[in-house]
Amino acid sequence: MNVKFFILLILLGLLVSCGDDMGEGENQDTLTDIPYLPESYQLIIPQGFPQMVIPADNPMTMAGVELGRHLFYDAILSIDSTQSCSSCHLVQSNFTDNLKVSSGVDGIAGTRSSMSLLNVGFANTGLFWDGRVMTLEEQAVLPVEDPIELHDSWPNVEQKLQRSSFYPKLFRQAFGIEQIGEIDRELAVKAIAQFERSLVSSGNSKYDRVIAGQAVFTDQELDGFEIFFDINENQALHAECGHCHNAPLFTTNEYFNNGIDQVGSLSDFADKGRGEVSGMIFDNGAFKVPTLRNIESSAPFMHDGRFATLDDVIDHYVSGGHPADNLAAVIRPLSLDEDNRAALKAFILTLRDPDFLENEAFSSPFK
Repeated sequence: MNVKFFILLILLGLLVSCGDDMGEGENQDTLTDIPYLPESYQLIIPQGFPQMVIPADNPMTMAGVELGRHLFYDAILSIDSTQSCSSCHLVQSNFTDNLKVSSGVDGIAGTRSSMSLLNVGFANTGLFWDGRVMTLEEQAVLPVEDPIELHDSWPNVEQKLQRSSFYPKLFRQAFGIEQIGEIDRELAVKAIAQFERSLVSSGNSKYDRVIAGQAVFTDQELDGFEIFFDINENQALHAECGHCHNAPLFTTNEYFNNGIDQVGSLSDFADKGRGEVSGMIFDNGAFKVPTLRNIESSAPFMHDGRFATLDDVIDHYVSGGHPADNLAAVIRPLSLDEDNRAALKAFILTLRDPDFLENEAFSSPFK
């Protein structure tokens, strides 16, 4: 065979081979062969609850919620793949971690207790204990790059998601992207926010069933109900709870100083809470009111987890707390004896919602 002709055949073979490789690479990056058939996610809102406001640019879909569920439980969001969102928000713990304060991937302890995500989609006055962001999409951005939480960077997380063996398909199904390179932070946090909005009470707590006429309180629970909502004609048996923990969410989503810290002035709070965000001294020491639904599963209590039990919390409110210029107006010494306190606690426990805690749709998809 002619040597020149032989060399030409080799070169042609190499060109064809390179062309095939390029084609394969392009096909790998393209996702249009995966069907995109978005199906709306139908939220089931319990009777009496407000309607949830869903952002127009992030409608809930079945695929979007499922993608968000995967991301929420996946340690791929952390720098060393050891922690996920769920590390601090455990479904069996009412989406808290039952610790006074949480630690991140580097073992550095934070300064606040993780808040429950139950009914978080109804939060309309800000998120976190201090309300420093307004939307779940904004909230989901922060833990990834926080040095005492997941301590990664979004560009790095985006690369990991793009290189994943299954996330490109999930992003395609959720958002209709056509190229793997379209997987980014914005879509990831939108999916996480969709999953978090799905975390709604079942409506099957004893309290809900009583309100719906499907159950009745015990005598003790009824006494506690009247004490909680200040219904009893004897004003000495008013506990003032319902002002901040009003039905049906059992939070008003407001921020108050509830008297747990003793300070000389409003400038002396070690953790200024809402004041750090608003810049208003009157907000110092004020924190977001948490929901009381499934509250016994969220222990310990307060923004720093200082109270181990519900009895400790009730004792604090009975005491009237520590005075301050911005102490919430409803915080005052209460005239509740041991029977009254037991009744109050019994009513609060009617907010227990095991159907929420045991909902498989809220659990890890990696089990």
